[in-house]
Amino acid sequence: MEKLLLPVDAVTIKDFPSPIDAPVEVEVYDADKMPADREGCDIGPKTQALFAEAVKSAKTVVWNGPMGVFENPTLAAGTIAVAKALADTDATTIIGGGDSAAAVNQLGFGDKMSHISTGGGASLEFLEGKDLPGVVAANDK
Repeated sequence: MEKLLLPVDAVTIKDFPSPIDAPVEVEVYDADKMPADREGCDIGPKTQALFAEAVKSAKTVVWNGPMGVFENPTLAAGTIAVAKALADTDATTIIGGGDSAAAVNQLGFGDKMSHISTGGGASLEFLEGKDLPGVVAANDK
């Protein structure tokens, strides 16, 4: 069965940290109750558990994009939780996009993934069945 899972809660901040790894105060809200003056910058604990549970029974997982601002230690818990869940599963794990590739490699889970591509949009287009110009050109030789 194909599933698209969306976050049910979010870790929020009032203002984006500058520099990106600066300390930041967070509040967690359910996705449908997040105030308009807050920025969602990571998935919340309910979503972390939901995603980790779904991965356990999955045969294939496509992950395109970190769960939050993983460059900030306070906002990295969601990305860490998903990367760990993927590393612990027997599913085929496809990681697409430069930030996702960087995250799984920086966290030490890169060698546990089935495939990692720095091409996020291209990865999605390939999985969609579209012809990629570079692949078409290489096949024309």
